[in-house]
Amino acid sequence: RRSQKKYDPQRLAPRLEGLAQEIEREEQRVKGEVMKSRKHQKEKGPDANRERIFKTAEEGCRELQRVVDNWFNYYRGYDPLLTWWITAPSKKLSAALGSYADAFKPDPKDTPKPSSKPTPAEFNDENHSLPVGAEHLASLLSREMIPYSAGELVEIGKKELAWCVNQQKKAAAELGFGDDIAAALEHVKKKHVPPGEQSAVIRRLALEAIDYLEENALVTIPQLAKDSWRVGMMSPARQRYNPFFTGGSTISVSYPHLDMNHADKLMSMRGNNPHFSAATVHHELIPGHHLQDFMTSRYNTHRGIYRTVFWTEGWALYWEMLLWDLGFPKTPEDRMGFLFWRMHRCVRIIFSLGYHLDQYTPQQCVDMLVEVVGHERTHAEGEVRRSLAPGTPVLYQCAYMLGGMQFHVLHKELVLSGKMTAREFHDRILRGNRIPVEMVRAEISDLPLRRDYKTNWRFAEEFKSN
Repeated sequence: RRSQKKYDPQRLAPRLEGLAQEIEREEQRVKGEVMKSRKHQKEKGPDANRERIFKTAEEGCRELQRVVDNWFNYYRGYDPLLTWWITAPSKKLSAALGSYADAFKPDPKDTPKPSSKPTPAEFNDENHSLPVGAEHLASLLSREMIPYSAGELVEIGKKELAWCVNQQKKAAAELGFGDDIAAALEHVKKKHVPPGEQSAVIRRLALEAIDYLEENALVTIPQLAKDSWRVGMMSPARQRYNPFFTGGSTISVSYPHLDMNHADKLMSMRGNNPHFSAATVHHELIPGHHLQDFMTSRYNTHRGIYRTVFWTEGWALYWEMLLWDLGFPKTPEDRMGFLFWRMHRCVRIIFSLGYHLDQYTPQQCVDMLVEVVGHERTHAEGEVRRSLAPGTPVLYQCAYMLGGMQFHVLHKELVLSGKMTAREFHDRILRGNRIPVEMVRAEISDLPLRRDYKTNWRFAEEFKSN
């Protein structure tokens, strides 16, 4: 398209027709192979690797179909001669690709119902992405300007996890449970509110955070940003993949629904109690994702092409760290809630990278979240489904803690050193839009950059939890 070279419609049409016919022939061959494999699995047991290959093939065909449709729609109706010649063969090609993709789909009769509780083997066999391996992880980390290996990051996660456990013991002692973290967590989980009252809790926590930020001059909050966020409820289907909250202009709240079974209702209430939510509402709204979206839609919008989850989730997680440092969580119950989520982010580094290094199965990831962090099992399964779902960026889950650490170290360099106020620092970040945090550092600190610049900021060595 950019070169504006012209197609010869009379030559192009039969080529498209021929390609569609070739795909149809290949589909018949593939259908036989897939049916043979599925029959073998019915007799001998499921083959998770084979099903993942089928799923990857299906997704690849769907993507090719989208490419063909996009290409055809670019010309359809705008180039009369080309439109006349290629309309029928283009539609045939698109249909052939769609049918080819269908050949890899499992029989709906063989797909377990979402409401059924998976056994460990069944959970491992769900549609998780394939581990990508150390080499691909290194490439992704380099692209995100993170100068560490996956193995080094796992060790960083373990180090920060140990700090969280030590702090949880202190909070447990304040609550009268000695160093029994599990008993203290159980005490906090039981403080959930009845069904129907969660939205009021969300509103109270959101306004408390906004008031604290303004009273302490931590960041500029436009009045429109304060007035434009909304609350929605997470559907039971979505809670299977995200059993907590999601944010932006609307905070989607997970809490029991009439159609959920009794055990899931209890786990939803326990896992989203007010003290756990005290660490997540501001993460999703202000100063987290809602304020992010509000500011980045207005300043340096051209930088949106550089968006990185290390900036997006790192910023929201950084505020959990900073508010902890400033003493925002006043009660030991709230501190348990803050620490619960911080541990969660540490374990995300360990299990997500460990899975992609082929060290853990999906079920082992679930067990880690239950046994180490203290998650309700249904919530742990939802977290792992979301983390390992095809299409989820491989580094997404580890970016929370690591991006937060980057911003925390940058705060130390520029705010605690007295070079700028907290408000100036935070406003500069938001107005700079979504770029790698190392580039945020270079911009705000006015560091020299060359075209051949290589990432070199070993931020973890400078990070210190308070």
